[in-house]
Amino acid sequence: MTKVIECRKAKLAANCDQVFRAETAEEAVRLAAEHAKKDHGLEPIFELFELFWVIMRDE
Repeated sequence: MTKVIECRKAKLAANCDQVFRAETAEEAVRLAAEHAKKDHGLEPIFELFELFWVIMRDE
């Protein structure tokens, strides 16, 4: 089952429509964390990873 993380649900930026899909939860979190750092200037800290795990859904 595909894992999905929507940046908008993380509320990192008001109008970010990025969606990350991956075969594993770890890969989805990695993709979202890379995006958060590159596009929103956020460092990948524990709370950010935790947030991604909470908002992740199956597709």
